[in-house]
Amino acid sequence: MAPQIKYTKLFIDNEWVDAKSGKTFDTYSPHDGSVIAKVAEGDKADIDLAVAAAKRAFHRNSPWRQLDASQRGEIIRKFSDLVVRDIDYLTELESYNNGMVLNNAKVFVGSAVNVIRSAASCADKVHGDTIPADGEVFTYTTRHPIGVCGIILPWNGPIYLFANKVCTALAAGCTVVVKPAEQTPLTALVLAALLKEAGVPKGVVNVVNGFGPGAGTALTHHSDVAKISFTGSVEVGKLIQQAAGVNNLKRVTLELGGKSPLVIMNDADLNLAVPFAANGVFFHQGQVCVAASRLYVQSGIYNKFLEEAVKYAKTIKVGNPRDPATQNGPQIDNEMMTKVLGYIEKGKKEGAKLLCGGNRIGTTGYYIQPTIFADVTDDMTIAKEEIFGPVQSILKFDTLEEVIDRSNNTNYGLAAGIFTTSLNTALQYSKHVEAGTVWVNTYLHFTPQTPFGGFKESGVGRENGLDSVLSYTEVKTVCFSLPKKV
Repeated sequence: MAPQIKYTKLFIDNEWVDAKSGKTFDTYSPHDGSVIAKVAEGDKADIDLAVAAAKRAFHRNSPWRQLDASQRGEIIRKFSDLVVRDIDYLTELESYNNGMVLNNAKVFVGSAVNVIRSAASCADKVHGDTIPADGEVFTYTTRHPIGVCGIILPWNGPIYLFANKVCTALAAGCTVVVKPAEQTPLTALVLAALLKEAGVPKGVVNVVNGFGPGAGTALTHHSDVAKISFTGSVEVGKLIQQAAGVNNLKRVTLELGGKSPLVIMNDADLNLAVPFAANGVFFHQGQVCVAASRLYVQSGIYNKFLEEAVKYAKTIKVGNPRDPATQNGPQIDNEMMTKVLGYIEKGKKEGAKLLCGGNRIGTTGYYIQPTIFADVTDDMTIAKEEIFGPVQSILKFDTLEEVIDRSNNTNYGLAAGIFTTSLNTALQYSKHVEAGTVWVNTYLHFTPQTPFGGFKESGVGRENGLDSVLSYTEVKTVCFSLPKKV
């Protein structure tokens, strides 16, 4: 039985409202393409209302700004308790709207709880410094919330990224306007309702469903928005960075794409490396920004690794994401499925060797077989461009020096990984690879305390931990003149 759809309107000033235009749009099930619900379609007029509400809530005399930092933390913590209370419903809804398999959705929601509680613990840790400045002065710094923040969410992890971005901004004392991805608006609306239940005052959190050219553009160009936090494609990230300079030099945090290398050395434990490498690229149907989509295997174990990788991929159960036995679900929509299948065809045409998979499954929904290519070279399209699908590209290398250079031969720099039993090899690779996160003998291991973000075109800024909260603040220096010494 499908989960109940509780909310489909916009959430502005703690009220559920229709879009000013009266427009709605359909949101679909990736499992079979059916319409789940009609959702209010916000645009510039609705963004203006939401930003105005957030600006009022940010006024120095507002209930939100009058709260002690520890009280903000308590509200955020209560929100985490409400997410735990409703975890089964949220897991079902995430799977229903996003296509994420149930087991993975539960992991994502559990991770969201952890990140919410981490943000709550940071709320009263935002402080300044005293400075031994030159002269007869007493000088110190304070940190102040930056203001109204625009939060633009992707479709691949809606609950986790809502929790991460929104609660980080709230911990700093900011107010927010959230624009969910048009493919997956439903869980953001439920989370907004839970924040209201937790005690967040009116106007502090607002959610405007809509599309990029309407609601998204209005939010990124709004002169009363002080910061934009965005997770998504490099192309859109560049547009947001440009828009940030149009009116008021907005601050930006951008977590963008990746083409992450994962290196398997000759001395690696294949019993460990094979499943981690598979999960690194097939998890959530490859729809993660840090997917291990360039798999470099050293020549001494190359053929053996191929054999084991294919064997493992053929065991992955693909099917209805709401079936607890399913390991891989569908791509998010027909557009993404068609794009991934196009990359598979390019791999074939450019000379990569297809070892398994490569086809759509069935004619209903957006399912693709887990796919492995061997004999991939660095100049092939599947080795250069972000596929965002269940496609493992395996490349051969000989030396550590070679694979470091090849790993870095990309405009991306989000994540990387290496499997080896040599400490020196691991340290050399992690030192020289150009990536924001490097995993050694593991992959996709995240915690809310560790900074996350990318080098090069993979983004600007970092998320997670206290440093992320501080990125939602401005530093103020205060200097007192003191009487001269007597």
